[in-house]
Amino acid sequence: MGSIKLDGSTLSSTEIQLVSNGEKVEPATDAMLKVEASRRVVERILSGGETVYGINTGFGALVSESISTKDLAELQVNLIRSHACAIGKPMSIQDTRAMMCVRANSLLKGNSGIQKSVIEQIILYLNEDIIPVVPRIGSLGASGDLAPLSHMALSLIGEGEVWGENGPVKTSEMLKKKGIIGVELGAKDGLSLINGTSQMCAFLVKSKNLLEDLLPIADLIACVSMEAQECSIKPMDARVHQVRPHFGQITIAKRIFSILKDSPIVAAHHDCDKVQDPYSFRCIPQVHGAVLESYEKLVKTIEIEINSATDNPLIFPNPSEPGVDEVISQGNFHGEILAICADNMSHALFELAHISERRIDQMVDPTRSGLPAFLAKNSGLESGMMIVHYVAAAALAEMHGRASPRSAFSTPTSGGQEDHVSMGATACWNLVETCLHLSEVLACELLIACEALEYRVAEPADHVYRLYKLVRKICDPLDGDRSTSKEIEAIATQLRNGRWLARIEAECGRLFR
Repeated sequence: MGSIKLDGSTLSSTEIQLVSNGEKVEPATDAMLKVEASRRVVERILSGGETVYGINTGFGALVSESISTKDLAELQVNLIRSHACAIGKPMSIQDTRAMMCVRANSLLKGNSGIQKSVIEQIILYLNEDIIPVVPRIGSLGASGDLAPLSHMALSLIGEGEVWGENGPVKTSEMLKKKGIIGVELGAKDGLSLINGTSQMCAFLVKSKNLLEDLLPIADLIACVSMEAQECSIKPMDARVHQVRPHFGQITIAKRIFSILKDSPIVAAHHDCDKVQDPYSFRCIPQVHGAVLESYEKLVKTIEIEINSATDNPLIFPNPSEPGVDEVISQGNFHGEILAICADNMSHALFELAHISERRIDQMVDPTRSGLPAFLAKNSGLESGMMIVHYVAAAALAEMHGRASPRSAFSTPTSGGQEDHVSMGATACWNLVETCLHLSEVLACELLIACEALEYRVAEPADHVYRLYKLVRKICDPLDGDRSTSKEIEAIATQLRNGRWLARIEAECGRLFR
């Protein structure tokens, strides 16, 4: 078994990322004991002939329909089959593995009443790399991620499709090849599998891991632009931010000051006659800092959610006084907190990209930069970086649409029983796409800032220079017009994967956190 231990309480987003990339998992022994205890409550209810929602009734609007004991297994299989109706492009293998990991961890919290054999099947699939084909679209972010998780559950019983070497294959064929049989579902098992926030969590974790690298390097890219524009670092003075002590603002100001304080460019224009820089430079701590605070909220929300029980009903075993209070119908499956958190983050990232695009505009305008128009070698005959600015603006327009909250829309479903939903899965996926567009806008700013640096005589600060050199390994300085499309995409990829940031910090010292 692998190194990632699932216990329902201590899973981290970093560990989920490792599992998404192929790391194996194992259940904690004490967690399995809690799983077995809650399952005994379900078995007692069945043997005692009680009627309890989710255990021996219909679902959603069919809550009043009692199901006979002999039909309970069929009920669970029918639930999975009927709910496996998601559409759209499949989730990536990495995202699906993350979703499976979160679902297993949630079930191991021991409040779901599921059979341990079902959890063991999820873990077996992860460790054997049997990954379901899961269409992305179908979850409303309340009643959990029903449709996507149903495709996962369908594969656990040997139906549906999983990923083979050359694309989707029948699950039955893969299981036969590996000598594995589908798991048999009992009362409540199917509902426990699909009634949770696991797809939303997978997308949030992906976004969080992208932003973990994108946000610090966005600050460094801003420093490249500041050097290119010969900006003052006086607005980063600690006294300024101590009298308005927002955590994010203070952090970003310290980060930028620590990067630029020994810059030869800054020293060279220390006594220049420029009074104030434009807002897009002077207000970096106030804007980037607000984004950082949204990110910190995102991180805290994720860490709570991935270690939560999110299905319905929940089981709270009380062996000394067994009874109906052991089973509670409630709403932990509702993804409102995830939806609002994702929407807020998407809006914040739009603001980060917007101020980045404003810095681009400053650098390519000769009346404000004092540099050749659009940084072209032969302005007029050549367009230089003119259309790189357009590309940044186009990517920003994509982000503008995504800044509108997905959680602001809800539609009643299930005959009015599920009359308010979060649209959390849509909001969380929207955040993933927003992160990708942010990297593109930042790539445009960095490409242009590095070109503007070619016109400065003094050397930039150490961190800035190292980033400049990494950019120059992808693209040379302008020597006439050329297509920069692939260069922008290559830079954006490097910004997202974190390797540049890791290398710069290894060589020049860790950025202030």
